[in-house]
Amino acid sequence: MRLTILACVVAGPVWANACPEPPDHAAALSDLIKAAREAPDEATGRALSGEMWALWADAPDAKAQELLDEAMERRRVADYDGATKAVDALIAYCPDYSEGYNQRAFINFLREDFAAALPDLNRTLEITPRHTGALTGRALTLAALGRNAEATLSLRAALDLNPWLGERRLLQQLEQQEQDL
Repeated sequence: MRLTILACVVAGPVWANACPEPPDHAAALSDLIKAAREAPDEATGRALSGEMWALWADAPDAKAQELLDEAMERRRVADYDGATKAVDALIAYCPDYSEGYNQRAFINFLREDFAAALPDLNRTLEITPRHTGALTGRALTLAALGRNAEATLSLRAALDLNPWLGERRLLQQLEQQEQDL
């Protein structure tokens, strides 16, 4: 009995430092995707995109939220080193939370390190396949790498989920470049 109590006391801090499972927003995301597909206009579609982002940015716990918020704020002010440090800590703490990878990809995209952004976008989509932000980010990254056919497929997948994305205008350019080849 004493050993059991001792084990719990010693292990307690370890358990306290473990990231919980990310929130399950699958049903809410499905509802938002359905609403976006049926949206009557761009303003409505864009508002629904914002609601999707709120779901993806809902971190598993307060510690993860703090790291995500810090990374996003540092990215916003172009402190890419500080943003990377915060998002790396988030990924180390919560390796199953897709938004950490998506934010690191975004930072690398802004740095124009497209080759570094792509694996994080792919990981985001492994965890959260209907993440339109990651799908459009992947399309932009692939286009920057000159992989236009793949970029077109990724952008079409994003637009299938939400036809009102601002990046939809890129689809015509990508399709035209494919035809010109």
